Order: sequence, then structure tokens, then C-alpha cells
Amino acid sequence: METPANEVFRDSIGTINEEGKRNWIYPKKPSGWYYDKRKIVSYFLLAFLFAAPFVKINGNQFLMFNVLDRRFNIFGFPFWPQDFHLFVISMIIGVVFITLFTVGFGRIFCGWICPQTIFMEMVFRRIEYWIDGDRNKQMRLDRQKWDAEKIRKRLLKWFIFLVVSFLIANVFLAYLIGGDKLLNYIKDGPFEHLGTLIPLLIFTAVFYFVFAWFREQVCIIACPYGRLQGVLLDNKSIVVAYDHKRGEGKNGRKKFRKNEDRVALGHGDCIDCFQCVHVCPTGIDIRNGTQLECVNCTACIDECDTIMEKINLPKGLIRYASEENIENKTPFKLTARMKGYIAVLVILIGVLAGMLTLRNDIEARILRLPGQSYEQKGENIISNVYTYKLVNKTSHDIENVSFKIRDMDGEIKTVSASNEFIVKAQEFAEGTLFIELKKSDLSGDKNKLRIDIYSNNELIETTTVGFLGPRNYN
Repeated sequence: METPANEVFRDSIGTINEEGKRNWIYPKKPSGWYYDKRKIVSYFLLAFLFAAPFVKINGNQFLMFNVLDRRFNIFGFPFWPQDFHLFVISMIIGVVFITLFTVGFGRIFCGWICPQTIFMEMVFRRIEYWIDGDRNKQMRLDRQKWDAEKIRKRLLKWFIFLVVSFLIANVFLAYLIGGDKLLNYIKDGPFEHLGTLIPLLIFTAVFYFVFAWFREQVCIIACPYGRLQGVLLDNKSIVVAYDHKRGEGKNGRKKFRKNEDRVALGHGDCIDCFQCVHVCPTGIDIRNGTQLECVNCTACIDECDTIMEKINLPKGLIRYASEENIENKTPFKLTARMKGYIAVLVILIGVLAGMLTLRNDIEARILRLPGQSYEQKGENIISNVYTYKLVNKTSHDIENVSFKIRDMDGEIKTVSASNEFIVKAQEFAEGTLFIELKKSDLSGDKNKLRIDIYSNNELIETTTVGFLGPRNYN
């Protein structure tokens, strides 16, 4: 069956030509109300991105994702391996939040918040516009022979791209190893930390490749989030949409002519100027409907509104709207699916808040030494040996830490340390201890003890251990 002419665009993506080769996109420099607002949002997020690894709250880095040491900080809250369940809940909340916004507002995350879009459109393309010029100048420069002007512009652009990629790689590294550690590495010099320098150069090459060559194909080919649109969007989702009823009219589009009565001729408001296509960073024609490649960047809205103003027609031919709004003029309202996502999101946030409130500042684990039985000292003392590990999750030292047995007379002796010691901030202390009890206080060969951990005589944590004794005693 032959594909209808108006559906041919679905046979391929805008970045691939008929021969299957790369079709380079030369988007026109956008301008307009939405673009100005996106610049404000983007530069705020860029400032946040570059500052977050170096900002501290209560001594904790604001954001850190140290995968190697399994230490994470989210908004100043430290998460240790023992808090992995909290980290997982936080990630689930993030996924549900993005899903909710996708169901309600399409791919708005991609156009306004995604780091790939922000760096590509607000950093690298703006550098390109500054050096190579707008769409037509870029196309002429690419066709131009390699003369002095082209070589100068290319070398300047590639060098700046490389420097920016190196800066991004450093910030990325700061999120992984910590901002303080990165600054110390910079002070020490690159050759003092070759094990870190080599991955840094690899990340620089990756970022350079993405932003200098792969570009919009990250959103079209590599990003899995774009594929979710087909599952999450419905006819009630708000997306960047072309009002085909107004734009096509009864007799379709027609080029603009002065003093022509387009209404009487049955033509829509779209004058087929292709400016919405030329400004699109992924090379699509928004008039073909919602497409996988659309990242909701609003460039086509601004461009179309500018054209409508020039020909004295109402703005909003391309706008944020749902399919149902365009077809039936139905206003936006929460659907049952969105209400379900909101309910799940509220529940998860409540669970996380409760867990964070109940989380202790110190995590204690005391375990019997494997393979060891009890030891009898004298006629009436039974001793068990244990290993302990105390994790300090706070940004201050926990001093004068000591162990006490609750509801039972007995003695706890630590090995290679005094009975009171310090657990450094965001570090852990581990060692060996002995618990000694009177034989007459035991109720059998297996006993449960509650061990209280104190700091400066203040109870900070309680844990339970098993204690072995003789099976038969008098």
C-alpha cells in the first residue's frame, strides 16, 4: 500500500537524508517571548549546575553522586549505603514527577530543563551564531572552500567548544568525587592525579563529540525519554501544537498576498512561509502534528507569532495546546490518570519525609564474630566477641562515644581503643569489642541484648545483638 503524500514525513527523521546519510540541521536563531523566558530559566539552571558541587549545607555538599564510595548528597542530605532505600525512593519520586509532567504537559522537561537542550541551544549554538552567523550564513560557510576565513572561524569555534566541554567535564567530575576534592586536585596539578586526569579527558571528548557533532540526535536517537511520549501522551496532554483547523482552513495553506481576502477564498492563516521549520533545532515540520523529534522548545511558537504580527493575524497559530483543545476548544483539566500520578507522588513524598525525619544521625551495626563461640572466664563470667561499625552521617564529629547494655548488668570492653572514642564527621569507626555477662543472668544458650550507644552521656542509637551462653548451667 502506497503511503499518502501527507504521511511521507513519518518514513524518516529530519536528520537523515534519502541516501541514509547525516542531514545537518541549520536552525535559524530563535527570538521572541518564549525564547527570552527560556534564556532566564536556562541561565539560572546553568548557574545552579555549576554552583551545586561547591555549595554546602551544614557541611554537606548540596549535590553529590559519588558512585565509587557509594555516598550521595541530595539537597544537602547525605545518603550512605545504609540509606540506599531512601535514595531509591528519591529517584522514584523524580521519575513519577517527570512522568506526571509528561502526561500533563508533554515534553516540556526536554525544552526547558534538560541539560542537553540547555547546553546545546543556550551555550553551543549561541557560540555558533556568534562566530558563524545565522542559518543562511552557516549554510554558505559550510559550502565555502577552505580559505583563511573558514579556517579561522572553524578553529576558533572548535577551540571554544573544547574549552567549554572541558569545563563541563570538570563540573561533572565535581559531582562524582566532591567539589573540595576537585579543587585540591587542581591545586596539586594535573600530573599528580593521572588516574583522575585520564577519565576527565575522556569525558571532555565525549561532551565535545555530543555538542559539536552528535547534537540533536541525542534527543532523537539516543534519549529513551522521547520514546515514552507514545506511551504517556494522550489527546488531553498539553504540547507545542499547530492549530490545523485555523491554519488549513477549507482550502488549505496559501502564500501571503497583500489585500487578499483569505477568509473568502477559504484559506487558513498559515502562509506556508516555512519559518517554523527553519527555526526548529531538530528539523521537523510542526504542522505535521506531534512527533517524536519535537522537544517542546517553543522556537516555532515565537517564530510563527512574529509572522502573524507582521501580517496582522492573531497570534497562537502554533501554541501550547492539547489535541482535544484544538478539535473541541476543551479547556485543560486533570484527567483520572493525572490524579492517580499526583496521589502516588504525594504518598511517596510523605513516605520519604517520614523516613528522613526518623533517620538517626549515626548508624550502628554490632555483629558476633563469625565462627566464634562464647568464652567462659572463671566460674561465673561468659564473654562473647563482636565487631562493630558506627557510621556518622552528620557534618560534625560525634565525641565520647560509648556502649552500654540495657536492662542487664554486664561490661563492654573495646579492643585497641578506650571505652570512649570519636567518630569523625561523615566517616565511620569500626573495631572489636567484648561483652561480658554473669552466667546467672543468662536465660539459656541464646540471648538477646539491647546495646545503647551514647555520646557525651546522651543516647544516640540502640541496636540488638545475640549473645551465646552455655546450654546447661546452674
